[in-house]
Amino acid sequence: MPNPKTGTVTFEVESVIKNIKAGQVEFRADKLGNLQSAVGKVSFDGDKIHDNANELLQTLIKMKPSSSKGIYLQKF
Repeated sequence: MPNPKTGTVTFEVESVIKNIKAGQVEFRADKLGNLQSAVGKVSFDGDKIHDNANELLQTLIKMKPSSSKGIYLQKF
């Protein structure tokens, strides 16, 4: 469902389109810490999906808070 918090409802259409074309990564985490994100489409070949999954992993590693201690990612 469209939701202003997730950016699916906005009056700034041009900036949203620019961000999407630039490769904006969107993901959600639930209460248990499980991450949900799309890394490709059915029409993508295996190398492209692998590259997208690797980029998502690198983005998550960069976003780790400096105050976070212990294991940040357990499974991928």
